Amino acid sequence: MSWKSLGCLALVLALHGPARASDATPILVVDVANDQVLHAEEAGRPWFPASTTKLMTAFVTFEAIRAGRVSLETPVVLSKHAASQKFLDSGLHVGSTMTMEDALFAMISGSTNDVAMAIAEQVAGSEEAFVKSMNDAARRLGMTGSRFVNPNGLFDRRQKSTARDMALLGIAIDRQFPQYRRFFETSAVVIDGKTVESHNELLTRFDGARGLKTGYLCASGNNVVALAERGGRQVMVVVMGATTERERNERAAMYLTQAFTGELSPDNTTLSALANDTKRSPPDMRAKQCGEQTRDYERTRDAAYPMGLPGQTSYLAQAEAAKKVRQITTWLTPSPAKPEKTSTSAKPKRG
Repeated sequence: MSWKSLGCLALVLALHGPARASDATPILVVDVANDQVLHAEEAGRPWFPASTTKLMTAFVTFEAIRAGRVSLETPVVLSKHAASQKFLDSGLHVGSTMTMEDALFAMISGSTNDVAMAIAEQVAGSEEAFVKSMNDAARRLGMTGSRFVNPNGLFDRRQKSTARDMALLGIAIDRQFPQYRRFFETSAVVIDGKTVESHNELLTRFDGARGLKTGYLCASGNNVVALAERGGRQVMVVVMGATTERERNERAAMYLTQAFTGELSPDNTTLSALANDTKRSPPDMRAKQCGEQTRDYERTRDAAYPMGLPGQTSYLAQAEAAKKVRQITTWLTPSPAKPEKTSTSAKPKRG
């Protein structure tokens, strides 16, 4: 951090006081080869996962493909319930249909909440059945601090996870389904001519980045589960609760850089040995992220994490690498015609 940054931080602390423990947000850095923890802060603290929830939706879907229940060619149709999910205009509507492969690209790269719901309904028959599969998978993976109630990460006070659990999930996806890495490395999807870009800036501005997923809610702040590889070494970083996309991307890039350069060393703790705090509930960040405290809170965080701000060093490449883009074409599946009602008062005809 530069002297200018330190001076700014000192001024902020003088005005607003030192950061409280309750302001700490989860950070976790893991060496994927041996699950050794390289750095951890509040790694077991419950947090709203936002769209990183879609990693579990992808995992359950990959398991269903492996089991033969669906395939990459299976049509995924947006039901009325799926199309009603909140999302910046995806251009999709009831009856919009695409292959499962394209749907996975749309959900992971484009973070489409409507498509995530459609995938869940196609794989399990209903949202409720799919959510049960999500929680069953979480138990099998040892995600003791997680509970899922929907497949897309839209706000629900009951839905929660931890940095520890998200790292377990991300590593499990990469280890068990390496053939599907392309879904996480894609930077944008074009759905019927409409471009929907990933918010994961690491994909184009951090050498070796391989995904995995970002997420944002006013209640959660900016989250990311990031995986990168350099020189045959893989590192997983989970950042939760960052104030801005800049902070999230820069902090993730900083921890990845420090891991690859050897500045972070194993502390003889494995990922699974980290404890989850199951007694607390996730903090609601809405007042700080989208409310009356936002300006002061963001000023404090900018002073603490100035990387990438004007005049400050950035851990991201200045020039963007070429984006990997998936072209998606949909078709319309008409709703089935409703059967005509028969009059109960009519006498049956004699045969």
